[in-house]
Amino acid sequence: MYDPSTLSRLIQFARVGAGSTVIDVYPGDGDWTRLFSDIVGPDGRVYSFVPAEVAHFKSDPLGHMRTLAKEPGRDNVEAVSADLIAMHEITQAADVVWLHLFYHDLHTPLMQAKGATAAAFNRAVYDRLKPGGFYVIVDHAAAIGAAMSDAQSLHRIEPASVREEVEAAGFVLDAQSAMLANKDDRRSVKVFDPSIKGKTDRFAYRFVKP
Repeated sequence: MYDPSTLSRLIQFARVGAGSTVIDVYPGDGDWTRLFSDIVGPDGRVYSFVPAEVAHFKSDPLGHMRTLAKEPGRDNVEAVSADLIAMHEITQAADVVWLHLFYHDLHTPLMQAKGATAAAFNRAVYDRLKPGGFYVIVDHAAAIGAAMSDAQSLHRIEPASVREEVEAAGFVLDAQSAMLANKDDRRSVKVFDPSIKGKTDRFAYRFVKP
């Protein structure tokens, strides 16, 4: 996770507040789910959405989120799972859909095995958001011109390609931030490489559903 100041700015950027309904896509260890749960409060809702494409992992991501949802004070959290493009079937209309370091995975064979292309998933997000709702994407930046070619090998994606794909689904870019930028990242090594792990050059986009 990030330092408290960066976390605060990211939350403000995502427009998550008391009473919000948030879908946390592929929640990992659940850090963001917990944070959103604290912020939205008893009148809000957080869907910790584990894609069926990864639910079979030995780490049992869905079981982990179900355990999280049983923690004291987490009555506003619901752990759910379905194919990525069936997200709308198990969640309610949302104010915010949050993707943290995941969008690039939409361009990998694992996520596409059940038909979840980036275009199909972006349409699913559009359908699930309320009018005026926000689609927030934070990811590892690939080199200019790389487009989606490094998604599998380096776990990176070119920001401009993300913007193009999301806008094609009907979204409008509402804001972008360089708060997570790192000019010292050459963008040419895998994000798990010890030389850059946790310090990658990252971009943040906030799109709005008109």
